[in-house]
Amino acid sequence: MNSSDLCFTSAMDLAREYRAGTLSPVEVVDAILDRIDGLNSVLNAFLTITPDRAREEARAAELRFRQKTSIGPLDGIPYSLKDLEHTAGIRTTFGSKWFADHVPLVDGYLPSRLKTTGAVLLGKTNTSNFGYKDMCDNFLGSPCSNPWALDRTSGASSGGAGAAVAAGLGPLAHGSDGAGSIRIPAALCGIFGLKPNFGRVPSGPTDDVFATRSHSGPMTRTVRDAALFLEAMAGHDSRDIFSLGEPGPVG
Repeated sequence: MNSSDLCFTSAMDLAREYRAGTLSPVEVVDAILDRIDGLNSVLNAFLTITPDRAREEARAAELRFRQKTSIGPLDGIPYSLKDLEHTAGIRTTFGSKWFADHVPLVDGYLPSRLKTTGAVLLGKTNTSNFGYKDMCDNFLGSPCSNPWALDRTSGASSGGAGAAVAAGLGPLAHGSDGAGSIRIPAALCGIFGLKPNFGRVPSGPTDDVFATRSHSGPMTRTVRDAALFLEAMAGHDSRDIFSLGEPGPVG
């Protein structure tokens, strides 16, 4: 499988290949990081890229597969976070020049949850200023472009996530949606995006009184990958009083 094929392989297929020993997380992450390096200056899908951390996490995942101690279906799978989420030790701008050098000391609730899955963080994706716009531009740099037509918008506010997934810069991307911020970029970039119901994915910490409007959700190239990613995101967190437990049986 060549590097381009690796970059467009679904998360479900990557997980199967990892278990079979026919692909390694290091091989996949290296291919995607190389693609990000080549395309991000044109697309501006990522505001911050974390290659050293990604390679370290990929090596750890590869070792777990070799030792038959894999920790779940997302182990070694590359993903990105929208740059509205607090990430300890990683720049978090909220799409604002005011926070261009802001580095949180602790993770938000969702990033801390995803850390436990073994998934490999590639970086933080572009977003509009504090996520309050349907065009993916801000004062941090150039606007995020649509991979299908560089002179057109990727949508927003999860525009970087939409562009990244469509361009093969990772199979899984986190987005958040208050008034279309997952659904608009998913539609414009030709991928799948889902705004979960309120409380399905824990949210916080935040001082934003409107934060409950915005629900975190998956952005992927396939529905199955979205289901896989959402399952890892969802669940109760005692720090978020609105977060839900596991959904009950239907009927």
